[in-house]
Amino acid sequence: MEYAEHVRIVDAALESFAANLDADELRASTTNDVSTQSTDRESAAAFAITIASVNFGSGYFPELRKRGQRSGYRTIESFLQDRFNTYGPFSVAELGAMDSKSCAELFQQDLTNPHVAELMAHFADAFRDLGEWLDLRGGSYAGAVDAANAQARTLVRGLIEMPLFQDVSNYRDRVIPFFKRAQLCVADLHVAGFPFTDIDRLTLFADNLVAHVLRMDGVLEYTPRLVARIERGELIPHGSAEEVEIRAAEVIAAERIAGCVEPTIQPRELDAWLWQRGGQARYKARPRHRTRCVYY
Repeated sequence: MEYAEHVRIVDAALESFAANLDADELRASTTNDVSTQSTDRESAAAFAITIASVNFGSGYFPELRKRGQRSGYRTIESFLQDRFNTYGPFSVAELGAMDSKSCAELFQQDLTNPHVAELMAHFADAFRDLGEWLDLRGGSYAGAVDAANAQARTLVRGLIEMPLFQDVSNYRDRVIPFFKRAQLCVADLHVAGFPFTDIDRLTLFADNLVAHVLRMDGVLEYTPRLVARIERGELIPHGSAEEVEIRAAEVIAAERIAGCVEPTIQPRELDAWLWQRGGQARYKARPRHRTRCVYY
């Protein structure tokens, strides 16, 4: 964060925050509780990889037709789970046939809303990319995971072959790889029963909710101008200095927090706990930054 102009890590607040964390409570958190519901390896792998493929669009979520009191993510997740419960995983052919209309039908969304239509088009691209990726690996979700030989970094590298997983930003002539969804997919698979020997090399999964929690808890501090833009509901463009600094700061802060907790925890465990914490009323009462992109 040496060159950051819009976001900073508050050292004293970070140390205080870390000192009050309970490692056992953190470890009890999971990355994706739904992905653990199936005992069939193929179905478990299929759901984890499929939800990861469309686990983005938080900048569009205020426009989504929500399901009951669910959040945007939980809305998408629940409709996808319904599909799996009724018909099972998507085949390669089904993924390849997805378009905006079929995505809108699957997630019960209104294509007359241009922002929703844009998100459904992105979802269709993601599904078709997944179909091509899966076809190259023999059509088996579990087989694609097994081919990584229990190496998280190998599977991440495989997943980022899909264009919408290539979560990389440029900042001051530097390339900043976040790979949020690819890493989260691996973490979900690990929870679902696919062990990875290097799972602890994963970073925090940089998005807008975890950063919001860290800001609300004083660990991150934004400039007044950036706060005002977020409070007004102004979109923060993907790849802008402000957006990259927010995501980089949460990753760095998580590494430091995890290193302060005794016994040691991993950033992925902290991420799950922070993400769940973000569902509390006091965090939902204040706007978090919104960015329309395909990475979170």
